[in-house]
Amino acid sequence: MSTSTKAAKKSVSRFGRLLGLGAERLMKEPQLVAIADGLVVTDVGAEAWFTLTSANTDLMPEERQDLEQDAAALALAKVLPGYDCHLKIIWARLDGEIYREEARQIFSAGDVEAVADMWAQRLDALDLPQRHLLLGIRIADRDSAANATVKNAVSSALGIGHTGLDESELAHLDGLVRRMERRLETTPWRARIAPAELLAWAVSRESFRPQPAPPNLPTVTGAALVRLTQSKAIPHADHLRLMDARGQTAAWVSILAMPVFPEQLYTPGEQEWLRCLSEIRYQHPVTGDDPLVCPEASIRFSVWRKGTAIKQVDKQRQSAKEQRKSAAEGSAGETFAETEETEAVMEDLRRQMSRDGMTLLEDHPRLIVSSTESLEDLRARCDAVIAHYAGLSIDVTVASEEQRELWLESQIGDMLRVLDLGHIRTTDALASSMFWGGSEAGDDEGPIAGLLTGTTPGVCRIDITAGSARGDATTTAFVGRSGRGKTTSMMLATLIAGLKGAFSLMLGFKGDEGGLVKAGEYLGLDSHHVTCGIETPAVADVFRLLPKGDAALQVVSQLLVILPERMRDAGVETHLLRAANAIAQHEDAATWRVIDLLQNSSDPLAVEAGEALSELSRTQLGAPLLGIPKEGASPLRPEPGLWLVQVPGLTMPQAGTRPADMTMTERVSLALMRGLIAYALNTSARADLRNLPKVVAIPEVHVLTGTDDGRRFVDYIARTGRALDTSLAIDTQDPKSLMGLDGVLEAITTVCAFEQSTRSQQDAMAELLRLPVSDSTRALLHSVGKDPHGDIRHGHCIIRDRRDRVATMQWDMPSSELRDALSTNPKDQAADHEATHEGTDEAGEFADSVHTPPQGGSEAA
Repeated sequence: MSTSTKAAKKSVSRFGRLLGLGAERLMKEPQLVAIADGLVVTDVGAEAWFTLTSANTDLMPEERQDLEQDAAALALAKVLPGYDCHLKIIWARLDGEIYREEARQIFSAGDVEAVADMWAQRLDALDLPQRHLLLGIRIADRDSAANATVKNAVSSALGIGHTGLDESELAHLDGLVRRMERRLETTPWRARIAPAELLAWAVSRESFRPQPAPPNLPTVTGAALVRLTQSKAIPHADHLRLMDARGQTAAWVSILAMPVFPEQLYTPGEQEWLRCLSEIRYQHPVTGDDPLVCPEASIRFSVWRKGTAIKQVDKQRQSAKEQRKSAAEGSAGETFAETEETEAVMEDLRRQMSRDGMTLLEDHPRLIVSSTESLEDLRARCDAVIAHYAGLSIDVTVASEEQRELWLESQIGDMLRVLDLGHIRTTDALASSMFWGGSEAGDDEGPIAGLLTGTTPGVCRIDITAGSARGDATTTAFVGRSGRGKTTSMMLATLIAGLKGAFSLMLGFKGDEGGLVKAGEYLGLDSHHVTCGIETPAVADVFRLLPKGDAALQVVSQLLVILPERMRDAGVETHLLRAANAIAQHEDAATWRVIDLLQNSSDPLAVEAGEALSELSRTQLGAPLLGIPKEGASPLRPEPGLWLVQVPGLTMPQAGTRPADMTMTERVSLALMRGLIAYALNTSARADLRNLPKVVAIPEVHVLTGTDDGRRFVDYIARTGRALDTSLAIDTQDPKSLMGLDGVLEAITTVCAFEQSTRSQQDAMAELLRLPVSDSTRALLHSVGKDPHGDIRHGHCIIRDRRDRVATMQWDMPSSELRDALSTNPKDQAADHEATHEGTDEAGEFADSVHTPPQGGSEAA
């Protein structure tokens, strides 16, 4: 404590004793001098401030949670002894306007303004809270014993107050902050220096006044700091009224104390008394809704040095021992059970502190409840908080007649003012609160894909194209049973990649992916829908997809697959290669020209092959490869944009099937798939597209992985995706089918796990999620696709992100129009097909509706 602070405290102590108060209650509020990155400086001291990273504990196995809690208790004991600390848990609303600006930076294709506006409206409608964890540590006193008297005397003589902060002092304090960061970054909280803008916002928000944005400067001082901190609070017995600049009530605030905790806290579980802040709901006094309260927390604590702690424990143990001996020597010869218990507890605590590195701390927990609506609403919120903690055997009360002191105490840069509402306990007690626990998953930045549905509300950001930029693997897996939203979620992720300017190709084998192109057109993307069938001949002709030098061999490979084994044994390969090489020199090379050349050959075998291929070119599966193109047909082109290639009726042979045992349909299907694979591989490897992000999305990937060619293709894209800047997105109902694909498994960075019903599939899913294969995990996977009433919850899944954090999330559509466009429901698609063919005004209006911002949001993917 600084000399001037000690002097001030001494001067008020006499007056405080007359009133039965501690001196700290009457101390003048410290004046903020400067805010910098990780640093808050007042006229009496300096504090280092850090942001703490949340841990994803909701789905963490109990053993790992125990380890996490033990590591936190040890960090408190090893890193923070001797420091005065201030832990703050505060909430901010996710502002749609802020994400609008982000979206303009994230998205580069389509109607960016409409997309940004759509998401901004959605976020404003959701009104989502975001949790911020801040830890402040007192690192210096600003007045030293040597110069305090002289400085104060000079200041008094001149009639001024000295609050300046010179460069040398700032540099010294910055060094202390960074030294502390290095010690804290290896703890379970992975602390980072808090940016000056965040600290300025945290200070200014306490006034509940509209404040200007903090200047983007290394240090906030002077008039800018004054504007951020100006406020007016009127204390009452059980609350404070915060006033705006016009003298009107801006908010009502109550500070709640936590005077009594149970002797033992059971964790992991509901008694994680700071983690559960995000779970408290209340009944709105007017609407009857049950919104979140989101109370904030302010905990000032100091960790005792181990030597001091052990001395205090020994003192208590010795006192209990003496009481026991004194009672035993009395006439009754009996001792109180409480005295014996105290002695035993102190002895056990002494052993733990010596053996396990544990120590004691003194903490003063406060909860802050606020309302911008009314005093009645504030009291309803307080009642809900008190009732919630009563159910955990923790007493919470509205502090009476001490609201001013407790509110000042909760401010950044202030001090502990009410000493008699604290607790002395082990570091385990604070660690057991799991203040950094909850739900956390997804990318740190990038497009929002959905909402976290665990104990900590928030958004989940997923960017399936980001792996290559990070130097990481590039595969995302969507796995789960049919009808739970996995394909729709993958389409949404592919659409988001297209909005980022990526080349996005989806190979559709199910036939219900048409909404992808409809959604792309709705959002202004360059979208292409290619259906492989008899009405689209030559749409997948390899001569039109690949460079001529590469195409000839690919065409020969396809034709050899199609023709029966009898012809291959007779040597038809030579005739195919001669014809393909000749046509490759043609200006308009095409497979149908190879067939025509074979038919006009003088060799009977070549003619027979040409005739067979000509007949197949008139079939549903043969026409896209072998047919003569129609006027106006849009072939596949290796160009950026959103591409959907659908192949209805594809029938693939099982892996390991001999060519002689394949049916004609299987042979043609395999040849068509090889053509599409060649197109995807060539596009991903093109030098002129090397710097362009690319996405290959494959619904029902087990259709491909059931064949040798398909397995090699998926494995190749997964393994080379980082080098080629090509991301692979796959969805399947069969997680077991992925278990043998080592290349794919190694490349998976993100897993979206939807509901699974059978035990074997649940166990395979648990391995993908890296969760324990247990009954509890199976129950979790069985219930993730259902709401509390047992109805299907489309788009709800468990995500495992690139950091192996596992949480539940809900894929979310920013508008009902986009949800309808991406629907895979057969009834929705039939209705849309009918409306499109009838040419109704409704269909035409839908196509242009991106220019009319949507009014409503959707609930799920």
